[in-house]
Amino acid sequence: MNRSAQLLVFTLDEQRYALSLDLVERVVRAVAVTPLPDAPEIVLGIINVQGRIVPVINMRNCFRLQDKKLRPSDQFIILATARRTFALAVDAVLGVVKCPSGGVVSTGDILPRMERVEGVMILADGMILISDIEKILSLGDETALNDRLKEFGDLNAEVGDELPEQVNEQ
Repeated sequence: MNRSAQLLVFTLDEQRYALSLDLVERVVRAVAVTPLPDAPEIVLGIINVQGRIVPVINMRNCFRLQDKKLRPSDQFIILATARRTFALAVDAVLGVVKCPSGGVVSTGDILPRMERVEGVMILADGMILISDIEKILSLGDETALNDRLKEFGDLNAEVGDELPEQVNEQ
């Protein structure tokens, strides 16, 4: 990890997590998610982001947290990686922090082969887990998701009325 990187900090339950700001396109309020049949367990479904179909990743699943119903106060972090654009469903986005020099412990120093976590940032008020976004989807999940997106024809499936149906430019 680039030790001078800026990180976007978000929460799931009361735990703080972060990811590289370089990958973030934008943060938006949660919208209704259309289920994607036979998608990997980590995928909540898909959303319409200004005419673009974007898969939504269940970050609670990534970190083995209890599932909860998506609320209008939740947020989506829209990311663009080298392989795909996707949204992360999170409880709240807290802001941007600069990664402190010497304040990050590599996961290799904690437990070898920790999936989906790149490191732990140590701050005066606690720790923040730094997500390894490139490893959010396993190769198998990525392949299965690509297959489902190609086969999914009904993009107008019925969605809940508690949340807007589309992400609009704000």
